[in-house]
Amino acid sequence: MTLPDEIPLFPLSNVVLFPDVFLPLHIFEERYRAMTREALASQGLIGMTVLREGWQQEYEGTPPIYATGCAGTIVHHERLDDGRYNLVLQGVARFEVEQERDAGTPYRLARVRWHREPDADGHRPTVTRLRRQVETLLLPAVARGEVRLPAGLTDQALVNAVCQALDVPIVEKLALLEKPDVVTRGQALLPILERLLIRLSGSGQVH
Repeated sequence: MTLPDEIPLFPLSNVVLFPDVFLPLHIFEERYRAMTREALASQGLIGMTVLREGWQQEYEGTPPIYATGCAGTIVHHERLDDGRYNLVLQGVARFEVEQERDAGTPYRLARVRWHREPDADGHRPTVTRLRRQVETLLLPAVARGEVRLPAGLTDQALVNAVCQALDVPIVEKLALLEKPDVVTRGQALLPILERLLIRLSGSGQVH
């Protein structure tokens, strides 16, 4: 897919999308219904970003966002009778917001700089080892039925999926997205996962 220089932004306070990972969304605000219609009529890309603290005071306008985000392509959509949408996005690539543009749309548009994930094939043994370490840490919770690891994921997709599912502060999750590749992301994930599992100690709140 050829990635455009400009994409629509969908900022949320509690969601970080990662490359290769799926994200279900329910679209109900009119401005984001318009965004969805436009995305479906073009490449189907939506840029997921994170709202900065204090966004509540400016939510109806353009509250500040973190510059790093991840674009997803719409892989499934369902338009409801009242105009709302149920979507599933799949993460495509990380980006940095360079400048927002007022194009007269009800939703936000931005010129972005893309940060494609480097091909993990050159580091396959390392990525596979990281995957096994993640799976080993999660094994007790999986055995108890508290965590389900999707089948059929590549090593890179599994590491990113666990990052996306973590129950940690949003800025900590965003810091994982900012890592330049899956190797450094996986290495940063391991101590977070260890800490989280120790704290939860089988409470079933890993995801």
